[in-house]
Amino acid sequence: MKYMKLGSKPDIFQSHGSVTIVVSDLTSDVSVEVNGARFLLHKFPLLSKSGRLHKLVAEARDSSSEEIPLPDFPGGAEIFELCAKFCYGITITLNAYNVVAVRCAAEYLDMSESIEKGNMIFKLEVFLNSSIFRSWKDSIIALKSTKGLLPWSEDLKIVSRCIDSISSKTSVDPSKVDWSYTYTRITPADQTPASGSAWNSSHSRRLQPVPKDWWVEDVCELEIDFFWRVMLAIKAKGRMSHELIGEAVRIYAYRWLPGLSKEQNLIESSNNLGGGGIANTSGDFAETTAKHRLLLETIVSLLPPEKACTSCSFLLKLLKAATMYGAASSAKNELARRVGLQLEEASVSDLLIPSVSYSSGSLYDVDLVQRIVENFLMQDQSPPMSPSRARIAHERRRTRSAENLDFAESRRSTSATHSAKLRVAKLLDGYLAEVARDANLPLSKFMALAEAIPDFARPVHDGIYRAIDIYLKEHPSTGKSEKKKLCRMMDCKKLSMEACMHAAQNDRLPLRVVVQVLFFEQVRAAVSGGLILNDIPNNIKALLPAQDDSIVEAMQSSSTTDDNWDAVHHDFKALKGDLANMKQRIAEAERERSQIEVDVIKQGSNNSTAKSSSKRLFSGSRKMLTKFFSTKLGNSETTSKSSDTSRSSGSPVSGTVSSGKTSVARR
Repeated sequence: MKYMKLGSKPDIFQSHGSVTIVVSDLTSDVSVEVNGARFLLHKFPLLSKSGRLHKLVAEARDSSSEEIPLPDFPGGAEIFELCAKFCYGITITLNAYNVVAVRCAAEYLDMSESIEKGNMIFKLEVFLNSSIFRSWKDSIIALKSTKGLLPWSEDLKIVSRCIDSISSKTSVDPSKVDWSYTYTRITPADQTPASGSAWNSSHSRRLQPVPKDWWVEDVCELEIDFFWRVMLAIKAKGRMSHELIGEAVRIYAYRWLPGLSKEQNLIESSNNLGGGGIANTSGDFAETTAKHRLLLETIVSLLPPEKACTSCSFLLKLLKAATMYGAASSAKNELARRVGLQLEEASVSDLLIPSVSYSSGSLYDVDLVQRIVENFLMQDQSPPMSPSRARIAHERRRTRSAENLDFAESRRSTSATHSAKLRVAKLLDGYLAEVARDANLPLSKFMALAEAIPDFARPVHDGIYRAIDIYLKEHPSTGKSEKKKLCRMMDCKKLSMEACMHAAQNDRLPLRVVVQVLFFEQVRAAVSGGLILNDIPNNIKALLPAQDDSIVEAMQSSSTTDDNWDAVHHDFKALKGDLANMKQRIAEAERERSQIEVDVIKQGSNNSTAKSSSKRLFSGSRKMLTKFFSTKLGNSETTSKSSDTSRSSGSPVSGTVSSGKTSVARR
């Protein structure tokens, strides 16, 4: 730290309580009062250097007053004593902590060159310009000291000069940084914490380069109003990347906003920062909340406009804090927009934003997440391109002019890719599974959020099925019509075999959904059993997936009433048992084929004999399965005719039939 000494005489000031005297043979002839402190001094040394005191003494002589009051003196009695000692020629020491206050006091006392050459103002300005503003840490200390000296420090442009000094140094090439600074974070080079003292060593600088964000921690020690002005000055210079600016804002938020680094509630955070006790909690709570609200809104305004200037997780934490502190709608909307631009980076826990609305009664703010998803989808409304079309578009972009290429790239940078939409769909399915446990969550909000994602973003419907199953489990009072609406969001053709088996055992789902699950389960079993399409009877061939869309439409348009579904349920229970028997026979046939191959190899038969035996075995197995399907379907044909108008696919998939005998474990 830089310092300067003025004067050469020994200290002859003595304090007795609130009274300060000068030990001298001469009797004091002037009394100055500063903030309740009284100074008994002499006129000659004071009046020779202070134009204001000269004027005040003359006015006091005319009014026969014995004391000279100095109301609103900048810096208080301590700083006035330093100015008085300077007038007496007594040695005083100035540094970054007190030089701004002494400069404001010298301006107040009019200690300028017009009163005396080489007066205090001149010497202080030389010290500020040659030492304080050239030092990184001294500039920050001086800026922090100006807080209690307003408006003097503003009028003297000390604040603006400190800010300009700090912002200019942040723009210096890191390889040329040779001053002291604080850096306690883990460096990527060696994963060891680097302290400020280590960077002051030339030997350490040769071993390890200065990081680009070397300035962040020191700037984050400023209060929000000064931090805001410093960041605006750094942005105005245009030399700092938006990633570094975003990093500075992030570290500042973690430094000053409670509840951001750890999951704390607002009351705990406010009590911890307020210091105190339980008394006056209502007033302190409101004041602290207002302070944090202003701080958060300022932080949001400082975020760079570029996408991905900071992590999505940090933005969502800010959004949670904005909800807790009751921030302005503009700040919340801006955060929601920014989160929407990079929603694919979020996690389910990040999206669990608590609700502070007492009217809804819900645990989580689903409406806010809905707004985030809408912002995500607004990036690009067009469907994803196929790989071939993407290659053609890439070739076309290569042939464009440089101007058109820049425009295309800038537009593509703000649009959501197909892979991002797939990740967001999976993210929302996980989020829906979490919020479905909220007993106060309305079905309309659940469905609106589930249907916000386009169909192509969900190639597999296991996630949405799990969310629906949890919702039905936690909301047992859901009506029959509401269950049907809920299950229409699923597509049984997009359920995995595991999810399909689980749905077939799920008694919370409507019967129509169970029937549809069983139908596609049988189709999958027929295909996985090794049957060739030409070998399947025509009445079974009609059930294969090639024609499943028409079957589903016919089933949905049938006039079957809910009362007739009991008979259909009985038929499919029988078919399900037949399916289990068929699977068992297939497994036995496979074991026999494997055993024959092993026997042939052991006997040393040639390859043609082995192939012939395997072919005959597979042909026999295929005929056996075909005969089995024809027989079973023929036996149930009479029963199915009586209820063929009621064979409907229902809504997309998920149900549990208690009558099923298959011992498939739940998911």
